[in-house]
Parts: sequence; structure tokens; C-alpha cells
Amino acid sequence: MTENTRMNEEQMAEKINAAFPEGITSIAISPRRIFMTINKDILLKLCNALKDEFGFEHVSCVCGVDMKTHFQTVYHISSYSNKVVAEIVVDNIPRDKPEVDSIAPLWGGANWHERETYDMYGIIFKGHPKMERILLQDDFGFFPLRKDYDVGRRVA
Repeated sequence: MTENTRMNEEQMAEKINAAFPEGITSIAISPRRIFMTINKDILLKLCNALKDEFGFEHVSCVCGVDMKTHFQTVYHISSYSNKVVAEIVVDNIPRDKPEVDSIAPLWGGANWHERETYDMYGIIFKGHPKMERILLQDDFGFFPLRKDYDVGRRVA
């Protein structure tokens, strides 16, 4: 992305929405922010486009959310050249098969965030270079930030 091709958040949101009409369930903007809720099927394609076509250089956050009936993953990805942050929410990740594509191959900084999300919620990031626990022991038998976790449970 060159100096002459800078875009503001409205221009970016319009182009992104046009490129992914089936996968984006909602998109909104505010100053320097683009908020998107998407289907998990388009995550990797969308992130490739954000990196290659829109100049997004940095992932500052990947986290999980337990909605009791399903999971979500939330991403904050920054474009310093355009001064815009994209917040992407991948919705409706099923509890019985909590999987979503990894973006760590695109941005190395997502590696640790995805591992922490796996460790706390049990969400598996397909294609991750080292999908294993990062905070807890390998034999830890549960995921402590899930809402179905029994807080009074003793760990052996």
C-alpha cells in the first residue's frame, strides 16, 4: 500500500463489505474503527485481504468469549498507515466443535494470543503452528474461562 492509496474507515468498510457479501453479518464504523461480525468460514480470506489489500500490519488482540450456547473469537487488527483498527468478531462457533482458522501464519503475533485462547476456552485454531497449552500444564483437564466450569472444583 503506497502513500497515495490511503483509505479512511468508510472507504475500507465499503470495499470489504463488497468483497465478502455472504460472510459479513454486520459491519459498522466509527472514527478510526471498523467493527465486523463474520461467519467463521471467511476469517482467513478476510484477514488475507486486510493484510495484502488494506495494509493491516499488526494483531494486538485475539481472545475468546463464551456465550453459553456458542463461542466467539474477537480480533483487533491495526493498519498503522491508515490509522484504522478492525475489530472482527467470529460468531457462532459451536460448543461441540470449537474450531476456527488460525491467523498466526499471517501475523506471527497472533501465535501467543491464539494459544492463550485455546488454553482458557478450548477453542482450536486450525493451521496454528503449535496448538498447545501456554499457561497451564498439558494434562490440565478443563478450560477455566468456560462458563460451564465449576469454580469450586479442586485441581489434583
